[in-house]
Amino acid sequence: MTAINRSRPFKAVLVSTYELGRQPFGLASPAAWLRRAGIDVVQADVSIEDFPDEDVRDADLVAFYVPMHTATRLAVPLVARSRKLNTNTHLCFYGLYASVNESFLRSLGAQTILGGEFENGLLQLCNRLRGAPGTIGDQEEPVVSLARQRFLPPDRTGLPDLPSYARLSTSDGHLKTVGYTEASRGCKHLCRHCPVVPVYGGRFRIVQPEIVLDDIERQVAAGAGHITFGDPDFFNGIGHALPLVEELHGRFPDLTYDITVKIEHLLKYRRNLPRIRDTGCALVTTAVESLDSRVLALLDKGHTVDDFLEVVDLFNKHGLVMNPTFIPFTPWITLEGYARFLDTLADLDLIEHVSPVQLTIRLLIPGGSELLNLAEVRDLVGPFAPAALSYPWAHADARLDRLQHELSRLVTRLQNRDAARGEIFRRIRSHVYGLVERPVPDADFDATSARLSLPRLTEPWYC
Repeated sequence: MTAINRSRPFKAVLVSTYELGRQPFGLASPAAWLRRAGIDVVQADVSIEDFPDEDVRDADLVAFYVPMHTATRLAVPLVARSRKLNTNTHLCFYGLYASVNESFLRSLGAQTILGGEFENGLLQLCNRLRGAPGTIGDQEEPVVSLARQRFLPPDRTGLPDLPSYARLSTSDGHLKTVGYTEASRGCKHLCRHCPVVPVYGGRFRIVQPEIVLDDIERQVAAGAGHITFGDPDFFNGIGHALPLVEELHGRFPDLTYDITVKIEHLLKYRRNLPRIRDTGCALVTTAVESLDSRVLALLDKGHTVDDFLEVVDLFNKHGLVMNPTFIPFTPWITLEGYARFLDTLADLDLIEHVSPVQLTIRLLIPGGSELLNLAEVRDLVGPFAPAALSYPWAHADARLDRLQHELSRLVTRLQNRDAARGEIFRRIRSHVYGLVERPVPDADFDATSARLSLPRLTEPWYC
C-alpha cells in the first residue's frame, strides 16, 4: 500500500515517452478531466524534454501513457527512477499496451493498470487516492474499460509547442506545423497481429464531433497547418468521419490532414475518396502489411494482393497520396519473396511513397496477440520475453534474420545522412539481389529524385 501526503493539493504527473513525433493526445485528454476536478497536473513529453524529476519528487501519482510498443519499452526504466525519487507516489500505466502487459508492469511496481478508455479511470483513481485515509489498497478501476465517455476538449497546457514535433513536408518543399487529434479509438476489425484487438475486441468508440473540432481549432490557433487523425481506422465510423472533415474544411479551407484507413475500407467506401481529397486530405496511411497472399490470410487482414493493386489504381485516378505500411519480415517470407516485394514497389511506382523503415519492419508478437491462436505460430515462438514485451521467434532461414538486421542498420545510417528514398531503395535492392544471385535490374526510378515530391511526415520511424 502507498502512503498519501495530503498536506498540499493533489498532484499528478502524466508522462509520454514516444508517440511518433506527435504532441500526445493521451496526455492532453486526461489532463482536461483531472484539471476540471481541481487536480494539479504536470504533462511531461520526455521524447522532447527531460524527465520531470522535481515534479515527480512531490507527485501523488505518476502515470505513464503507453500507446505502443516503443513507448512502453522506453517507459520501463522510468519506473525505478520514479520510485527512487518518490517512494510514496502511486505508479500507473495506461493506454493500449498497459493491459496486455499487466503482469510485467506490475512486477516492475505499477499499482494501477488502465487499458481501453482511460480518462474516467484516471479520474476515479485520483479521487480514490485523494479520498484515502492515509493509505489505499488494491486497484478498484477496471483494467480494461470500453465504457462510452463524454469527452472534454484536450488541455495541452504545459506540453512542448507544436513546432517541436514532426512536420508535414509538402510536395512543394514547405514544412507545415502538424497538430494531432483522435476522432475515435478501437477498431471494428480483428486483424491477428494488431495490438488494438486484444483490448477492444472488434469494438470502437467515438470522440464527440464538437470535441474534435474544438481541439483542432485550438491547435490551428497555436499554429497548426496540418492535422494528423490518429484513429486506428478513420473509416470505422464513416458517418462520423466524413461530416467531421467536411465541417473542418468549411472552417479552415487551407488546413490539410492525414488519416489511416484499411485497404478493405478504401474499397468499400471508394465513392467517398473524392470527398476526402476535396476536403484537404494530404495522404492516407494504409496497413498493407504484405504482398504475399498466404501472409495476408494468416494475419486476417481482410484484403488480398489484388485489392491492394485496385486501391493503388483508385488513388492514382483520384489524385490521392498513399502512405503504405508493411511488415515484410515474417516467419513466412523467403529471400526470393522479399526480392519480389521490392520489385512490385518499383513496378507500381511506389518507392517515393514508402518510408524506408517500412522495408525493414519485423513481425512483433506481443502479449495477448491473436496470432497465438494459430498452432503454427505457437510452435515457432519462444516463451514470452518481458524485457522485449513480445514472444521471440527466429526464421527457419537464418539469412532472413540477418538481412533484417543488416537493412535496419543500413536504413538508419542512410537516413542519418539525409539520403533520398530512391537512393535507400536502390541500396536495399542491390544488397538483396546479391543474396539471391540475380543481376540488379536497370533502375526504373531516379535514385536522386527529389525527396519532397510527395507530402510526407518528417518522423520516419514506426511502432
